[in-house]
Amino acid sequence: MQLNGKRVLVTGGTSGIGLALAHELIGKGARVFVSGRRQAMLDAALRELKSASGIAADVATPDGRARMLQGAMQALGGLDILVNNAGGVRAGRLEKTAEAEIEAMIAVDLLAPILLTRAALPMLRAGGDAAVVNVASGIALIGAPFYATYTAAKAGLARFGEALRRELKGEGIHVLTAYPGATETPMMASNRAGPDLGFSREPAAAVAGAIVAGIEADAFEVIRGGETRARMIALNRDDPAAVDARFLGLKAALEEAVENHSAL
Repeated sequence: MQLNGKRVLVTGGTSGIGLALAHELIGKGARVFVSGRRQAMLDAALRELKSASGIAADVATPDGRARMLQGAMQALGGLDILVNNAGGVRAGRLEKTAEAEIEAMIAVDLLAPILLTRAALPMLRAGGDAAVVNVASGIALIGAPFYATYTAAKAGLARFGEALRRELKGEGIHVLTAYPGATETPMMASNRAGPDLGFSREPAAAVAGAIVAGIEADAFEVIRGGETRARMIALNRDDPAAVDARFLGLKAALEEAVENHSAL
């Protein structure tokens, strides 16, 4: 896909991977509209981006989703690319995770992208050369302890994207799924796990660059983590008990490092 002139809505576009994606897309000549829940963060992001527009709205609410699409239509005159990037996480043992936190993860990480995509499809169809980009997580490919609900939501988003890609095949709308690994973002600020526990972090700009390259190439997926991640995915497929054993050796330290990881 040629990005110059494309009209793009990036949810969760006021920080982290979303903000980095907005920068990358603008650099490719795209016209960008970002959304985020907090007005102050939106204002700061728009000052930084300079040429973008946006709205403060909650993607987890019907009103927020409607206002995002209305705002994008007013600012851009249509929509060619929807980037479902907004997300939330609460790590920890399942039985210690509040029901409200579980519901919030499902609402933001899975239900909201499905419903926003559904509502955006008429706008995307009108362009004739459109795309939906779902930002899942590397954890959707390899389930990790203490991230059970987050893993479920992101894995659901990934399979949603795969099914939708096949549903829309030949209709002018491509679907790409991105699987970032640990990334230097505000969402990761309360996670104290490091490379020794499998959380080797990379800059948000690197992740965004790879996703944009994937959009340009009409890729099906973008998986971060290089050969290390590829080997782990293969091992998880061929010998999941070995992955279980590896996590067992890390479990106590990992639980302590992520028990306060929360960004909802």
